[in-house]
Amino acid sequence: MTRLVSHKFVNSTADHQHGRLIFTCISLQYAEFILNSRGLKLFTCRWIPRDDPVALVFLCHGNILPSGQYLPGTATRLAEARYAVYGIDYEGHGKSSGLKGYIPSFDNIVKDCNDYFSSTRQRFLFGESMGGAVALLIHRKKPMFWHGAVLVAPMCKISDKMKPPAIFVNLLGTVSRMFPTWGVVPTLNILKNANKNPERREELLRNPYYYKGRPRLKTAHELLLTSTDLEKNLNQVALLVSPVFSTRASFPIDVRLLQVSLPFLLLHGGDDVITDPMVSQVLYESAASADKTFKLYPGMWHALISGEPPESIELVFSDIIRLAERPDAKPRVDIRCVDRESALWELLLHPTLTVGAFVDSSLMRVVGAS
Repeated sequence: MTRLVSHKFVNSTADHQHGRLIFTCISLQYAEFILNSRGLKLFTCRWIPRDDPVALVFLCHGNILPSGQYLPGTATRLAEARYAVYGIDYEGHGKSSGLKGYIPSFDNIVKDCNDYFSSTRQRFLFGESMGGAVALLIHRKKPMFWHGAVLVAPMCKISDKMKPPAIFVNLLGTVSRMFPTWGVVPTLNILKNANKNPERREELLRNPYYYKGRPRLKTAHELLLTSTDLEKNLNQVALLVSPVFSTRASFPIDVRLLQVSLPFLLLHGGDDVITDPMVSQVLYESAASADKTFKLYPGMWHALISGEPPESIELVFSDIIRLAERPDAKPRVDIRCVDRESALWELLLHPTLTVGAFVDSSLMRVVGAS
């Protein structure tokens, strides 16, 4: 990838000391455009903490908020906790080139993220909603490359309440080839059903980089294909590894999603009607990861880190940071694992810890777990 224009910003806090206003640098923000392998200009951004980072986090954004909109909230909080945070706007999203809200190929999204992430020294994924699916598919491309992931309401299955009528779904493949960019898919309003905060909804509606129309035909088709593939493979693996699913004989045996082997923290709102929290439970139960944690938040919706009341958002972030700062955390695997502690963050806080056989000698960090 080719880097184009770059900008640098300072994130700081102000405090009064002895009658003087003192500014303290928390992190540096960098924003730049890069050219992908197809010649499209993509917007990227990163926040680097003042002190040496404990880990590098890469954001895979959802279908509503591009990476540039993450930074005022998610990236700031993570940078304050000494995480270096990187993000990229997908084709057709945010400040990147392409028709707004249009996904001609989900594989292209995964490739762009994988190419950009692989060109830097990152090892940790953070994916929300559609970005959760992107993160899982990036991991599938390089199973031994990543330290771990945080998955927030990942798009392993689009909720049945969110899907268009069955007759429309059956015709979607055909009509999306004929009229790929038409924004006519009949479905729930994502923003109203994902975000509880009316002020935040109005702010997004005023944002020129936020696509406000109905889902485009090709975009909807790509999202359905991707989520259906993930759900199918989750259920196939669950049939093999969990006796709870042993009665689901209708699923053919397939072990492809045993590739989900990286340590992960999985978060989902109990009242999410955009992506299905029950399939997140299946992801937790069927993943081959030795270190995995699933937290279900009763009463919360889809936008856990941006659309809930401030005290709920604070709870989610405090859970992430609390797990990161636990020096005595141990792996916990439980089929009912809701609100369990995890050793995921030991991989990040103890960079010389070796789990499994493959260690990146240049960083002395674990890049594979078994």
